Amino acid sequence: MTQPPLHRRALLAAAGLGLAALALPATIGSARSPRRFEVRKTPAEWKRQLGPERYRILREAGTERAGTSPLDREKRRGTFTCAGCGLPLFASSTKFDSGTGWPSFFRALPNAVVTETDRSLLMARTEVLCRRCGGHLGHVFEDGPKPTGLRYCMNGLALRFRPA
Repeated sequence: MTQPPLHRRALLAAAGLGLAALALPATIGSARSPRRFEVRKTPAEWKRQLGPERYRILREAGTERAGTSPLDREKRRGTFTCAGCGLPLFASSTKFDSGTGWPSFFRALPNAVVTETDRSLLMARTEVLCRRCGGHLGHVFEDGPKPTGLRYCMNGLALRFRPA
């Protein structure tokens, strides 16, 4: 018995569905961590507190456009806190200009963040979450400056700045 010929459209459709199946669980997983966090609110409560853009970033693992956050240019001494729950996350002394268009830091404060593997965009990255509320802050990469070699690339809308 002979197999029917495969058509290019059928192959492309199957490939597209396969890629979507690979990406979908990771996208959902990064936005809804299985961890239990101290601060828990309903989606409606978070939306009321954060507004639409902060909600999209912190609760749905979104990303702001590069170069749009005033916090990328913030040079004063102080502390960068979670825009969701106020937990102190980064000291201004660890901030550096990465040239990426997002606020970047080489070290988080102790017990401030947790990380998870993010497989969205068909690659593995390390997602950074607020330890207390689970808000998506951004990603950490191993191309930062000394002494850590890390670059915590954060969404400015996920942060607030508290001057010293």
